[in-house]
Amino acid sequence: MQRRWWRIFVAAALLVTSIVRASADDGAIIDRWYSALLVADRTELSDLLSDDVRMKLDDIGVVQTKEDFIASIDEWRSAVAGAAIRHRIEKSENGETTVLACYDFPNNDMLMRETFTVAGGRIVASTQTAVAQDCSGY
Repeated sequence: MQRRWWRIFVAAALLVTSIVRASADDGAIIDRWYSALLVADRTELSDLLSDDVRMKLDDIGVVQTKEDFIASIDEWRSAVAGAAIRHRIEKSENGETTVLACYDFPNNDMLMRETFTVAGGRIVASTQTAVAQDCSGY
């Protein structure tokens, strides 16, 4: 009987360890995402996105493919010049990570909630929703 409990305990510990490791890996991918986004690094952003990614921009009712997003990078590069992006993970579970992100542009700032689904080391889905027109709630 005691052996059985020990096996259950070991199995549970291994499961928790794998979940924590996956969440840490997802966090590293999210960190890479924001670093690449800040400098409009087309290559890094492309590497982070799965080929069939769907990026939903809730506030403007747009869903972008990987190709759509990468095509917009030149325009984004101009918008992000001189900006800063601060982000913190609110929660991460089952391959889905929710982030609160403050986009500090030179003339304004914006607080966003962004949810990423990560699988196989790549972002397979992203949803972005405005929280506030400034970052005072960050």
